[in-house]
Amino acid sequence: MREVRKTAAIFLTLVMIFSLAACGGGGGSQKSTTSITVFNWGDYIDESVLTDFEKEYGIKVNYDYFSTNEEMYVKLKSGGTDYDVLFPSDYMIARLIKEDMLHKIDMNNIPNFEHIDDKFKNLNYDPNNEYSVPYMWGTVGIAYNTTMVDEPVDSWDILWDPKYENNILMLDSQRDSIAVALKKLGYSLNSRNEAELEQAKQELIRQKPLVLSYVGDEVKDKMVGGEAALAVVFSGEVTAIRWENEDIDYVIPKEGSNLWFDAMVIPKTSQNKEAAEKFINFLTDPEIALRNAEYVGYSIPNTTAIAMLDEEVRNDEVAYPDLDSLDNCEVFEDVSDIIEIYNRIWDEVKAAQ
Repeated sequence: MREVRKTAAIFLTLVMIFSLAACGGGGGSQKSTTSITVFNWGDYIDESVLTDFEKEYGIKVNYDYFSTNEEMYVKLKSGGTDYDVLFPSDYMIARLIKEDMLHKIDMNNIPNFEHIDDKFKNLNYDPNNEYSVPYMWGTVGIAYNTTMVDEPVDSWDILWDPKYENNILMLDSQRDSIAVALKKLGYSLNSRNEAELEQAKQELIRQKPLVLSYVGDEVKDKMVGGEAALAVVFSGEVTAIRWENEDIDYVIPKEGSNLWFDAMVIPKTSQNKEAAEKFINFLTDPEIALRNAEYVGYSIPNTTAIAMLDEEVRNDEVAYPDLDSLDNCEVFEDVSDIIEIYNRIWDEVKAAQ
């Protein structure tokens, strides 16, 4: 047995020697082992872009996914992973800034920032463009199957109509689903009024028996497959759904909804800030932004890339609505100071029978 182990040890040593030689060991220059860890929403990038970045810069990309801003925040806060680039939404960016969890980005290292439309700069969540670079944007509304819904869809009320029992998909996200109920009641989706929030909770509990399921990214497959008649969705999902099912339409209800922005940020967990900035600049390159838009289906804030999109896509009012026409929509604000109330409400909704 000892001889076998000795022979094995000699063999492994030789393998290591030859491996080091092949990698430039023994005095030669070695390939860079720099890496970054990226935390993004599921199905929110053309993954061939990651390969191209690695080839161009010699920087390895480790990629991880989250389903909600809250999930991302908890994982970041708990530590354990040194994330270098995150893709949070507006209100979460404001919270991360307030809690001193983000690096300021050296915009000298983001020359492609010049391609970002001015309408997406100096927004309330990052008024001086110090911490974030816009990535995607859109609205939240109702996607519906026109072969299963034969009435006008113009209000959140339809999601409480008993005739659509087990044909309704809601977002498995406390902020988004509570917002739907608040807007249905005529309140702000940024409400801090506990009585209003309690009413929203009761509305969601009343609706729950009608809901087929609370979903995330799987909403696309379910709507494509005709598994539900109605779904609360992000506008970019509609574009992707329509690629496979032309019977799907989309509306922003008359009571108003959420106008949202996702952006790239660098958390203070980053061990490779310069590499993270290279990655952000790479994704802001018009050619790369175009590839991501065509793959994901979401709306981009990159004017140069938008000009390169197919004309039909550029003129699609779902994907690229006039921001001035969305005056009944609100951008989420940070409510972390009363987040316990939101958490309790959502827990009680999910626990309701």
